[in-house]
Amino acid sequence: MPFYHRMGQIPNKRHVQFRKEDGSLFREQVMGTKGFSGIQSILYHHGAPTEIVKAEYLGACSIEYEDDSVLGYRHFQTGAAPKQGDGVLGRTYVLGNGDILLAVSSPTEPMNYYYRNGDGDELLFVHYGTGKVESMFGTLRYRPGDYIVIPIGTIYRIVPDGDDTKFLVVETNSWISTPKRYRNEHGQLLEHSPFCERDIRLPETLETHTELGEFEVRSKTRGALHSHIYSHHPLDVVGWDGYLYPYIFNIADFEPITGRIHMPPPIHQTFEGHQFVVCSFVPRLYDYHPEAVPTPYFHSNVDSDEVLYYVEGNFMSRRGIEEGSITLHPSGIPHGPHPGTIEASLGKKETKELAVMVDTFRPLKVVKAAHTFEDKNYLYSWSHK
Repeated sequence: MPFYHRMGQIPNKRHVQFRKEDGSLFREQVMGTKGFSGIQSILYHHGAPTEIVKAEYLGACSIEYEDDSVLGYRHFQTGAAPKQGDGVLGRTYVLGNGDILLAVSSPTEPMNYYYRNGDGDELLFVHYGTGKVESMFGTLRYRPGDYIVIPIGTIYRIVPDGDDTKFLVVETNSWISTPKRYRNEHGQLLEHSPFCERDIRLPETLETHTELGEFEVRSKTRGALHSHIYSHHPLDVVGWDGYLYPYIFNIADFEPITGRIHMPPPIHQTFEGHQFVVCSFVPRLYDYHPEAVPTPYFHSNVDSDEVLYYVEGNFMSRRGIEEGSITLHPSGIPHGPHPGTIEASLGKKETKELAVMVDTFRPLKVVKAAHTFEDKNYLYSWSHK
């Protein structure tokens, strides 16, 4: 999110001496994107972020996709996906391609290590549960409906309050930003944007750890997971400033755009990355033309695959869908409302649905493990028979 923020103690100028009480220097780290031409932040550590005392290759992060199969509509009931592991290693992957991975995660164990994704940004949508994300930039508290945006290279740990948290996870190989059309040339969100900077929650507290010992950071990059043991705590930052940091936006703060007739899906866009967008479908008034048809029209995804994660409410254009369902409507064939839903929507004034949509501009592949919770009859659910 490109606006300036600062936390903790920092010197008056960049790249100057900044000393501890004992006279030794804090260690300055410039963390940025696009080779010093993108957004960046500068962090000040008690210890050098390079003090690795042990490194180990943990193995390939391989995703096993299904073999080529018939083109069709897919439905995955993630309520039946396993609750397992921690907030990172317990992820159950459902869909993916070279730009993005989509997973669900219902952690049952705490993370006894810290983690960083060295390939791209991550987006965690909180379906339910509360807890915190401890990071090198500070601690963020999460609650249901939160989108947690974690920049590439950020060291963090997920700490649920209990064992009842569920995330929709979007892993990327790029950067996640707000839609370009909603920002001016300075990066500020414009008046017609469905949300603004006031809706963004930043790290609440900066907890500086000075413990020495052995601390593990697991790093995912280049298709593999690596373990790095540091001689000091990885969250030893005393201050930072800049434009790169994790933040939270809650879906309840998305202000829907409505019109006299049915509006196209881009009005729901909330984030974008390389070859994908993320949209928020929230409770809203229906179209108010006297002859409006509120249900979405049949449409062809000529250039994109459409994924919907259903959070709660009455999903007017679908039947057989439940909370936690993921549907995939691939490019190449049209899709639209189920039989009877168009007529049932006439005259309705509002919808209470809540869902997250991810559109990708390269075809998605289905992960083999997702077959265990797939509704195999969804493809034929448009039939009147």
